[in-house]
Amino acid sequence: MTRAGNFAVSPEGDLVTLDGRRVLDAGGAPIFIPTDATDISAGPDGTLSAGGQPIGQLGIMTVENPLELVRQDGVLFDPSNTETIPAENPKIVQGFVEGSNVDPVGQIARMIQIQRAYELGQSFLEADDERVRAAIKTFVK
Repeated sequence: MTRAGNFAVSPEGDLVTLDGRRVLDAGGAPIFIPTDATDISAGPDGTLSAGGQPIGQLGIMTVENPLELVRQDGVLFDPSNTETIPAENPKIVQGFVEGSNVDPVGQIARMIQIQRAYELGQSFLEADDERVRAAIKTFVK
């Protein structure tokens, strides 16, 4: 199971992910792209067409419990710990690839802010600790 949405056609005519894994249809069979196919397009429901003629439909699945998916590599997941079910009302948009929902630069800036706040809190604790030690030394003498 993968979230990768960029596909290619293998020399054998199979639709594959960029790492060479076959893309399966709704029934679990590999999708074959005819060698003479031109103008391949994907409909909003995952139906693939070549020259206006349907050639297959992407197997768009979801899982009953996403927390039980096991990440294997990059965007590849092992769904063997949970049940896969066909996705209801999938929305495919041709020409777009899902991007990250994380802003790396913003997150690094936030980490720096948190680190500085931690260091400031630590310096306050060290100063208070020194004040308490000085008070104890004064009272013990």
